[in-house]
Amino acid sequence: MTKILSPEELEEELRVIGAVQYHDKHPFHKLLHGGALNKGQVQAWALNRYCYQSAVPRKDAALMSRCHDRDLRREWIHRITDHDGEGAEEGGIERWLVLTGGLGLDRDYVISRKGALPETVFAVEAYVNFVRDKTLVEAVASSLTELFAPSIHKARISGMLENYDFISDDVMAYFKRRLAQAPRDANFALEYVKQNARTPEAQQGALDALRFKTHVLWAQLDALYLAYVDPGMIPPGAFVPDAA
Repeated sequence: MTKILSPEELEEELRVIGAVQYHDKHPFHKLLHGGALNKGQVQAWALNRYCYQSAVPRKDAALMSRCHDRDLRREWIHRITDHDGEGAEEGGIERWLVLTGGLGLDRDYVISRKGALPETVFAVEAYVNFVRDKTLVEAVASSLTELFAPSIHKARISGMLENYDFISDDVMAYFKRRLAQAPRDANFALEYVKQNARTPEAQQGALDALRFKTHVLWAQLDALYLAYVDPGMIPPGAFVPDAA
């Protein structure tokens, strides 16, 4: 990129990436929301997704640890408490464990991550390392998949409640809370990127960071599809659902 985009033009380019590459378009999500998976396949999704959810506070702590901007730290810290909880507030990770528990998965087994697919672990740790090692603008920009999250949360809530008799309203609490949290987080991050990506190089870095994040999300679903849908190649040591 050689031209400096206006903040509005940069936002438009970021939104185009989401429109084309966000993981709501992945075939696994189509199956999940449409009721086409069995319980074991949904368990595999929830167990592997826990690896990502539990890494979010580590990713955010890595960003904050090298941030000298107090205003950014004051805003960003609630992302950690949103997931880890604070005081009597349970937090998103605990709400995810309500989901996995409701699906019949052992809590300690989920937390251990022992049954996670290797590809899931690699993708998640790549994201944590990216945020730790890249510029702050790139690190913040990588969170902008949250711009597109509310639509997939709504589809997930309605689709899973409608199509699976083993899904109850209580276990969908994580997604309901994120309907309010994700837009708040995304709006702040978007404004930060628009105001701080002031060179062609910084703007290209922000765009590439968002593309990278979409790859992280897509790769996790690729792994789930290959292991638990078709051709069904579950690697040694990974979670094996009970026979349907």
